[in-house]
Amino acid sequence: MTSPDPIDLDTWPRREAFEHYRDRVPCTYAITVEIDVTEFAAALRASSRKTYIAQIWAIATVVNRYREFRMALTDAGAAASWPVVHPAFTVFNAERETFAAVWAPYDPDFGRFHEHAAEQLATAASASTMFPQGGLPPNVFDVSSLPWTSFTGFTLQIDGGTGHLLPIFTLGRYVERDGRTLLPVAVQIHHAAADGFHTARLLGDLEALMGDAGWVGA
Repeated sequence: MTSPDPIDLDTWPRREAFEHYRDRVPCTYAITVEIDVTEFAAALRASSRKTYIAQIWAIATVVNRYREFRMALTDAGAAASWPVVHPAFTVFNAERETFAAVWAPYDPDFGRFHEHAAEQLATAASASTMFPQGGLPPNVFDVSSLPWTSFTGFTLQIDGGTGHLLPIFTLGRYVERDGRTLLPVAVQIHHAAADGFHTARLLGDLEALMGDAGWVGA
């Protein structure tokens, strides 16, 4: 099994911030933004690809660019980071009105990722258990979608969550405004892992990736 890589504390610029927000003032924060996905939505309408899978892949792509969003702890509790993290995502069973949580290995090739994730979505849509694949690997981060409503704020309250260093994403229903299509995106972050600068950069990268949507394909 892949293990997280320990971080050299002597050369890590965020050591003091990590130790402060991990040990002395443990806290998380959440930010909600509306991302312009006009070109992304148009590309998907012209293709056979699934919107949810494309959203998940875009998020996983930008998450894997930055160590701040691949953070972990070693068995001894020291700062570390995963070489790669994979998306875990919720799937709605409409008949039961319940959700299943599944994951797919991240692949930088969107076509290959889409093929694998589509299989997981199709299978989990009729799942009667919350984790039909069994336990999730430790190096997954969470994505969920609320396509029934848009929102301008969303916050998770994680009991004892100060050891959860990977980000959590929640997506809302598209909003049409002034001829543009906007996607509500909420991100829950442990302050030990990333500061507001890092999260703002991540969201900017996500919007840029969705704005240049040639990767969606046919």
